[in-house]
Amino acid sequence: MVDETLEILRAAGRRGTEGIVLWLARRPLGDGSLIAEAFVPEHTAEVDVFRIPPTGMTALMVHLKARKLALAAQVHSHPAEAFHSRADDAWAIVCHEGALSIVVPQFAKGVTAANFLDRSASFCLSPDDRWLEVPAHDLPQYLMLT
Repeated sequence: MVDETLEILRAAGRRGTEGIVLWLARRPLGDGSLIAEAFVPEHTAEVDVFRIPPTGMTALMVHLKARKLALAAQVHSHPAEAFHSRADDAWAIVCHEGALSIVVPQFAKGVTAANFLDRSASFCLSPDDRWLEVPAHDLPQYLMLT
């Protein structure tokens, strides 16, 4: 799943835009949710932002319901360093408490499955609606990656 995600992000980077992949998990979500699918939603993207239009959100909801999945995390790339930007805050697709937003630097160039956790920045949505950074060594308690 990580390799597939990184290739999608690198392909977007070669076009000069951020990439977005949604990680879907079996319901109910809980500690150590097993990611079942990497899903690329309908979206528009620029060098420093992505947006999912209403039609993309509708298609995502239909997909989740049909497969009995839940949205566990959004993974997207940045052109330079990995951090949670104001645009990331404003346009986050995952918006439930405990949701994860993972930002991969440099359009995923040089990022591999082996160094993914160390190179990326991960954030969890707190009960008071703030994105708090999750140390790389804690991420596996939130998600089981393949």
